[in-house]
Amino acid sequence: MQLERSPLVEQHRALDANLVEFGGWEMPIAYPSGTVAEHLACRNGAAMFDVSHLGSVRIEGEGAFDRLQAAFTNDLNKIAPGRAQYTHLLDATDASVLDDIIIWWHPRADGEPDVFDVMPNASNTDDVVAAIGGVETTRTRAVIAVQGPEAKAQLAAVFPAAAAVGRFRVANCEWKGTNCTVGGTGYTGEPGVEIAVPVAAASALWEALVAAGITPAGLGARDTLRLESGLPLHGQELGTGITSLQADLAWVVAWNKPAFTGRDAALAEREIGVARRLFGITVEGRRPARTGCSISIDGEVVGAVTSGNFSPLLGHAIALGFLPPQTPEGQAVSIDVRGKELIGRVVRPPFV
Repeated sequence: MQLERSPLVEQHRALDANLVEFGGWEMPIAYPSGTVAEHLACRNGAAMFDVSHLGSVRIEGEGAFDRLQAAFTNDLNKIAPGRAQYTHLLDATDASVLDDIIIWWHPRADGEPDVFDVMPNASNTDDVVAAIGGVETTRTRAVIAVQGPEAKAQLAAVFPAAAAVGRFRVANCEWKGTNCTVGGTGYTGEPGVEIAVPVAAASALWEALVAAGITPAGLGARDTLRLESGLPLHGQELGTGITSLQADLAWVVAWNKPAFTGRDAALAEREIGVARRLFGITVEGRRPARTGCSISIDGEVVGAVTSGNFSPLLGHAIALGFLPPQTPEGQAVSIDVRGKELIGRVVRPPFV
């Protein structure tokens, strides 16, 4: 299979990145500094990630608002032009989360048509287009996420208009004559923005950010950061057979909205209650539990790990996993990792 390539692939090669397949794309997993250093750069300063593999679907004009309202769980009436929203696309039969999505609602003047950029996970873009229509624009731009407590300050030296975009705000900003869309969104638990920049200007912007001292970070650090922050990953904490309620994301569902795909199935599950729920687990020691490892309480297998890794900030391993819904916080558990028992304790995410 021919892998898709980011518009920034040559910049990654010049930085000696370790490139791997991810969601059908060739993407940097880490640079020579390593995942732990990149992770800590984001937690303590500023890091930037190429997330051009994420899908982009443009929905605009008359009826755009209604199409998104009918498809997704969250309620666009809660926000307005110039804002972003996290939402789910559900399976109509069992309310499984087919994808978790960010919507950027472009700012507009009175009388102008609505413009939305719907951003699915890379491997789900075709399914989202099938569900809502629209025009895929993924290959017309790169997306650079600048994240961390110092992200705004360092970004301001290169792209001050982007640095001014607030949390879950959306703005159209110009950088050296190029129009970019900037969202105050991210997947690290840190403040920052994601910048959709046209392909022609993507390399120049990336290199300007590197020159400003922002640390390039790969998808390995992005994953450890999202895990510390308790954020779900589609295909692990969300996906086939996993509902919004099971993933402890009931807030993403606008229960009073009169219609959306999967509403009846979601309401039925809410009525009877979930059979399992997503929890965090702090693990003693540095050895991580991995996806699929069984979780036991008092010798009885009660669930399985969905994501696990070493936490660079906490200095020990952490995990997410599904357990019986009434499992109390503080409950001791054991995790079977290839025949070795790891001792853990149930917590409510986020870990950091």
